[in-house]
Amino acid sequence: VQYVESGGGLVQPGGSLRLPCVASGFTFSNYAMTWFRQALGKEREIVAVISRARANESVVYGDCVKGRFIMSRDNEASTVYLQMNSLKPEDTATYYCRAAFPKTDERGNTWGQGTQVTVSS
Repeated sequence: VQYVESGGGLVQPGGSLRLPCVASGFTFSNYAMTWFRQALGKEREIVAVISRARANESVVYGDCVKGRFIMSRDNEASTVYLQMNSLKPEDTATYYCRAAFPKTDERGNTWGQGTQVTVSS
């Protein structure tokens, strides 16, 4: 299992970024996918979750990003996206994606390198 997150960078408050995450090593369409983020000195938090292809690909957002971020998936490309709009300084964090494997599945211990997003003027 491997995840490659990209698209991060420095952006001004109110700006936008689009983060792709390419996954490999498993049947992508069979699993829900999650975007997480972790700010310096804080615990990792869930940003958004998209259900698997056969579950209508519905999305649930964390309260902190609801109405500003949009998560989507491209099953042919084994990629999830996070469109981030109206960015705030508190969105500054390293962003990660990961498949929602069952808790007993060791593949759930794998993380990518993440992509750093910094929101600052």
